[in-house]
Amino acid sequence: MERKIVYFKTPGKANTDLTLKVARQRIEELGVKQIVLASSHGYTAKKAKAMFVGLDVEIIAVTICAAFHKEGWTMTSQERQELESMGIKVLTSLHALGDDVSATFDAKSPNQIVRETLYRFCQGMKVAVEITLMSADAGLINISKEIIAIAGSDEGADTALVLKPAYSGNFTDLKIKEILAKPR
Repeated sequence: MERKIVYFKTPGKANTDLTLKVARQRIEELGVKQIVLASSHGYTAKKAKAMFVGLDVEIIAVTICAAFHKEGWTMTSQERQELESMGIKVLTSLHALGDDVSATFDAKSPNQIVRETLYRFCQGMKVAVEITLMSADAGLINISKEIIAIAGSDEGADTALVLKPAYSGNFTDLKIKEILAKPR
């Protein structure tokens, strides 16, 4: 099989529309039914809802955990309610690849090693894998079916992957099947 990967010159929000367009095309080709995406305040989730109109696809928006409130990165209850009223599921939980107790003790845990390895590809690669694990652990996705995960660098979306999801406890069952888009 030969597939095209979209590489962006720079990471960030400016790549959101094309990332979602590429994801939509692959959703249609594969018949994917579930999308997980990172969305701190709802921007990416709302853009995805508009881009995927007419598709029989469930959108799960994964937000950053409450520990990042001081940085202004957490979703407000009003933002959450707006997304939920649009039919988007919203998940907030502990990050699967970081922010755990080991960080308190400056220890290196397996999840931190995986996180740092994925960061070598790009921030969105790490986040896309992480939100897939988080959504699986929360019981929000069907782990027997391929999904598309969409994430980015800081704001918006610049990374899209086709994944075979898994629970965090069975991390080695997770498979990155395709890279659809990412920053170079």
